[in-house]
Amino acid sequence: MNHRHLLPTEIDLLLDDEEGFGVAPLKAHVRACPDCLARLEDARLVTDSIEELAQFAPSFSFADSIMAQVPVFVPWHVAARDSVKAWIPASRPARVAALGVAASVASVLTVAILWIASQADLLVFATGIAGSRVREMLVDGGRNAMLTLFGSQTVALASQAGAIGMVLLFGGFLAIAASATFGLRSIAVASSRRRA
Repeated sequence: MNHRHLLPTEIDLLLDDEEGFGVAPLKAHVRACPDCLARLEDARLVTDSIEELAQFAPSFSFADSIMAQVPVFVPWHVAARDSVKAWIPASRPARVAALGVAASVASVLTVAILWIASQADLLVFATGIAGSRVREMLVDGGRNAMLTLFGSQTVALASQAGAIGMVLLFGGFLAIAASATFGLRSIAVASSRRRA
């Protein structure tokens, strides 16, 4: 042991007054090495100073204030269970009444769904009407947008040319918009390079 100084873990063993197989050579080394003895005395001074410090206990609300700032992950099934528990009444008669109301609502909804399912032709008719109304609204909205963007004369000329005219009109609009965007971008880049 005389060829090296003690490691911090070995000094900790001596500080704790450990007794055992490997402690006797460490104590012998400390008696023979003034450098290790000085390090051991410094460590004893620090541990004694720490033990003399006043013992402070945190307030009772310390843990609550810390935990309020810690985000706690709650699994979805636990959150769902807690949400359902919040709606369940505490007293037994109220729970029975709530169960009765829930069963009644579920029965009414089941009957309504079965009636709607049995009236499939009515449902198909209603969806057909709703679909045609939505299609009419989309066509009218598109026509109004085209009139707003291009004007009535341009739309009339394009509609005379048919679908190809409409595609050419819309493609021309996209090309002009893309070239304007590219031009504005190149002007902004050139301006920022001049400033730098």
